[in-house]
Amino acid sequence: MTQPDALLDREARSSINCVEHPQLNFFRFSGHRLSAYVKLDLTRALCRVEQMSTQGTKSEHIQAVEHAAQNPLILGLFLPLQSGAWSPSTAPRGTSWTFDYNARCTVLAEKLGFDLVFGLAQWMGKGGYGGKMKFRESSTDPLIVTAGLAALTKRIILISTVHILYGWHPLHLAKFGATIDNMSGGRWGLNVVTGYKKSEFEMFGLKPQEHDFRYEMAEEFTTILKRLWLEDDELTIDGRFWKTKNAFISPKPVNGRCILVNAASSAAGLAYAVRHSDFIFITSPAGADPVKACDALPPHNSKIKAAAKEQGRTIRTIINPHVICRDTEKEAWAQYQAILDHQDPVAADNFHATFAGGDQSSWKQATRDQWVVGGNVHLVGTPEQIVDWFIRLKRAGCDGVQVNFYDFIPDLEYFGCKVVPLMHQAGLRVASKTQAA
Repeated sequence: MTQPDALLDREARSSINCVEHPQLNFFRFSGHRLSAYVKLDLTRALCRVEQMSTQGTKSEHIQAVEHAAQNPLILGLFLPLQSGAWSPSTAPRGTSWTFDYNARCTVLAEKLGFDLVFGLAQWMGKGGYGGKMKFRESSTDPLIVTAGLAALTKRIILISTVHILYGWHPLHLAKFGATIDNMSGGRWGLNVVTGYKKSEFEMFGLKPQEHDFRYEMAEEFTTILKRLWLEDDELTIDGRFWKTKNAFISPKPVNGRCILVNAASSAAGLAYAVRHSDFIFITSPAGADPVKACDALPPHNSKIKAAAKEQGRTIRTIINPHVICRDTEKEAWAQYQAILDHQDPVAADNFHATFAGGDQSSWKQATRDQWVVGGNVHLVGTPEQIVDWFIRLKRAGCDGVQVNFYDFIPDLEYFGCKVVPLMHQAGLRVASKTQAA
């Protein structure tokens, strides 16, 4: 028996607990041997997908990813698809959740040379997180938004978040993703999230699943998804959680498969990420203070990249700074304080409590006031100071930043005018021949 087969045989002998759920077509197998062989088949399938990746197929050579990675620091924009964006504050601003506003943000970001835009997905009840502002009650769906943005852009990567355990079948996303990828010329990416909020699972008539078990489900989902993208034959699988018979999609994604992304901090999430993701959205293990973040990030980044290297893969880590930049440091900190002074206390309490109380590992060190401002790391200061922080984040092992703002369009315009040129001077960005005029 070869070493891989021996490993798979050991996997097959492990006991497997399956789950029933009518919404997701979960299947319970009464005999352990039957369950084991189903898992064995999926494990071998995953090995075939990974072998295709390491043998130089198009799946690991996605042009848009390679283009973005030419920059020493990848530059992304966190789109404000939810009302209130990241900040439960009523300080004056024009930020809007509407498609038109987000389209303006995206077109401007592409013009400024940004590499990617990203949309968060959220399922909220009436009133959102509450308060007078009904924080995040209104939101658009990032999968639909990125489809619309595909027709408005030429170069920038478009990443959609999807809660894959909320009733999806891999065939749905394989088809929808390949469609948007072709619409965009190979620029679409999927941010895979499993969800953790009890209220969201219950919206779909589902029972919440234990944290690590969700990643077992994600592993199977993504394996089927990648096979549908990469293989030319019809696919038949009896899985622990999903099954399909003679499934096939055409056209395939432009580069063999679509860009894959996830955000993770836990052991289970990081293990998933290094097997599948091109980008991983990381969070500071030390909260939003950039000094503490830059001290804590080097071992965190090193651990992720070492784990990816063991898989024969390269993964790029991207962190989310909230940038507040003005001509003087005093003006920048005055804006920071204004956001805090105008906070909606009810919305802020609920927003902070949701993340502080979940079973996810990310964001745990952020304080309530840091949640009011929003974003994972707070960078406040002059254009020169912001670039200095970017340099420090790069030295801490981050491959990119995905910025958000409070008043998005004017702040983005200012960032493009004042900060981006300094990033080029600092060697963080390279000129793009394909950059939109």
